[in-house]
Amino acid sequence: MALVAGVDSSTQSTKVEVRNLDTGEIVASGSAPHPPVQAPCSEQDPESWWSALGLAWDAAGSPRVEALSIGGQPPGLVAHDDAGSAVHPAKLWNDTESSADADALVERHGAEALAQHVGSVPVAAFTLTKLAWLHRTRPEAAQQIAHVLLPHDYLTHRLTDEYTTDRGDASGTAYWSPSTGTYAWDLLAEIDPDRAWESTVPTVLDPLDAAGEWHGALVAPGTGDNMDAALGVGLTPGAAVISIGTSGTVYAVSAAPAA
Repeated sequence: MALVAGVDSSTQSTKVEVRNLDTGEIVASGSAPHPPVQAPCSEQDPESWWSALGLAWDAAGSPRVEALSIGGQPPGLVAHDDAGSAVHPAKLWNDTESSADADALVERHGAEALAQHVGSVPVAAFTLTKLAWLHRTRPEAAQQIAHVLLPHDYLTHRLTDEYTTDRGDASGTAYWSPSTGTYAWDLLAEIDPDRAWESTVPTVLDPLDAAGEWHGALVAPGTGDNMDAALGVGLTPGAAVISIGTSGTVYAVSAAPAA
């Protein structure tokens, strides 16, 4: 029996679900909590996610799987130094300390121009604003940055030792364009013009690319939790989903890029 695993690393916990690849039947599951957070300063040690994944995996019976994929809370900010340690606790999507940085970005460029450039009008949840906050308020930590990841990317990295992301989560950073499939180097340069951003941000994988392997299992690119849910319910053009959890979201799919 071939098994595959899906992992959800949310604000509150990490959950593992193991299924029979041929029948779709759930054969095992497990979960473990994350440290509680409260906005406006909503931060977690990313090591706690890795620990929770280990506990959840054990609770699911430590299965041997053919493949697995990580879904996680988007967008957030995990900033690593050269040794792979966080230079600052991870800023979660619901951390609002970068609200002023988001406002300043929109004031500089205009909402319409930003939406056309990167697909969305940045708010405090987006990674670009959190990077700006880190450089503005914690310059010593910012100078140590070697890699910038999103929460689900962090767990994929711990599994594969590669620095990758996917199109879904990348589109929530406010420095990657889903229409062109390229990073907005100009916006990153506004934060730090001297940094080699090309080697700092992860490689954006396509949906059928492999991020790497973990104990012989293929690791897929993964994505954000809402994008995962859209796939899970088989969302097609003409329908929409309303999701009410730690946040409230409304989403639909389109055959053409939207801004």
